[in-house]
Amino acid sequence: MPDDLIQSSSFSRADKLGLLISLLGLFFAYQVTMRVFEAMPHIEDEMAFVWEAQVIAEGNLTIDSPPHPKSFLVPFTIDQDGQRFGKYPIGWPALLSFGIRLGLREWVNPILAGLAVWLTYRLGKRLLGETVGLLAAGLTVVSPFFLMNSGSLLSHPFGLVLSAAFALAWLDNFGDSTNPPRWLPTITAGLLLGLFALTRPYTALGVALPFGFHGLYLLARGDKRTRQHILALGGIAVLLGAFHFVWQAALTGDPFINPYTLYWSYDRVGFGEGYGRHGHSLVLAGSNLYKTMRAGAGDLFGWGYFSWLFLPFGFWAIRRNKQAWLNASVFFSTALIHLAYWIGISLFGPRYYYEGLYSLTILTAAGIAWLAGWPIIIGEKWPRREGKKKLRPLMATAVVALLSLGSLIFYIPMRLNNMHGLYSIERSELYHFLTPKAQEITPALIIVHHEHWEDYGGLLELQDAYLETPFIFVISRGTAANQEVADTISATGRAVYHYYPDEPNKFYTNPRPIDY
Repeated sequence: MPDDLIQSSSFSRADKLGLLISLLGLFFAYQVTMRVFEAMPHIEDEMAFVWEAQVIAEGNLTIDSPPHPKSFLVPFTIDQDGQRFGKYPIGWPALLSFGIRLGLREWVNPILAGLAVWLTYRLGKRLLGETVGLLAAGLTVVSPFFLMNSGSLLSHPFGLVLSAAFALAWLDNFGDSTNPPRWLPTITAGLLLGLFALTRPYTALGVALPFGFHGLYLLARGDKRTRQHILALGGIAVLLGAFHFVWQAALTGDPFINPYTLYWSYDRVGFGEGYGRHGHSLVLAGSNLYKTMRAGAGDLFGWGYFSWLFLPFGFWAIRRNKQAWLNASVFFSTALIHLAYWIGISLFGPRYYYEGLYSLTILTAAGIAWLAGWPIIIGEKWPRREGKKKLRPLMATAVVALLSLGSLIFYIPMRLNNMHGLYSIERSELYHFLTPKAQEITPALIIVHHEHWEDYGGLLELQDAYLETPFIFVISRGTAANQEVADTISATGRAVYHYYPDEPNKFYTNPRPIDY
């Protein structure tokens, strides 16, 4: 591993504090997982990730499609040629599958969250000194954007770890022209980027973009050894990332068919007709960016539009530090490349840009440190301001403390409370199926007569991908379709019941009479 990823057993005082902040990040993320999201999926993406992870946990990429696939609905899964598979790339479901096998699913993202905080500290320290590293780590831990995504079952926390670790490995190897590159950081960076491409390929491209330009510069201006390492890193990343096409071929029979397009034919990257529900254009791209960033502005630190307050000072602070500029560009290149994707996302904040979070936290920390006159590495110097300027650190500290306190007291509780029971999915819905009376009727097929889709989707937490759980569920699709499913499943020995969410303690053996 790169020198900045693993240190000697003798940590500095700042390193120990950075580790403590990272453990706090893990703790807070776990609390959000358990208390806000109740360790269960709430949106279709999470349900699909869990389903894929369950399949992979048993050593498979696809499974036989269930009878009457449209009734056995699982979001973002595809039935083709008698096989069912998920549309999402293999990286995150594969990692999540280890959590499922160990019975520790709810710990996977919080652990990744803690690791992401540590990597943010290491990046900040390497680029701009211990003070900035600690500030960046602390800002990350109290970021509502960080907490919401870290407590979810989405792939972004894994992406953030891969992104930050890759940036750290790259800078460790190619950030200082006076030190020749070494093979261990080169191989590590290549593997991290390749794994990122297997997890969130489009986001990986956005993160890699500024480093790619730096790599081209080094190929043109670097010595022979540097060029060898750049080419080796790129080769490793491409070879590992190419398994994405092997995965697509295993699922679809064609390495160039994106499973996304099998679910929605318009779910593609690009501009024009056929990209997005109603086509995509630069005007729509700009509108998506504006709406996404406006909706997520307060989520960065919970300071409302003041979340951007210290960024201009951060840019000024790093003006002579080329490595810091490279690191800062990641968030913006990620946002730029997503202009070509037809949809904007703001429910969990601007989560498509989440993998560049460390760019903003380190920039903000640099701005705070510069205003306060705290140590910042600029080239080879550590500037300090003393004497009559002692008021500046006090003022900077007071402003940051006041903003953060306001977020902790008002914004974060409000934001997280609004995410609890998202789409009316709560774990309490499941308790009706766990009572002794309910367990007596298992194994059973439950036909869910839903008023809203979420009435059915939340119950999938009780069902596994292989339909071997005591309860399995189908979504009601009308009398004829329901009867076909009931006839098929009852022949396997399962009892069939009808469930109505407005009567959660009742299981009907026949459809409930319609009250006119």
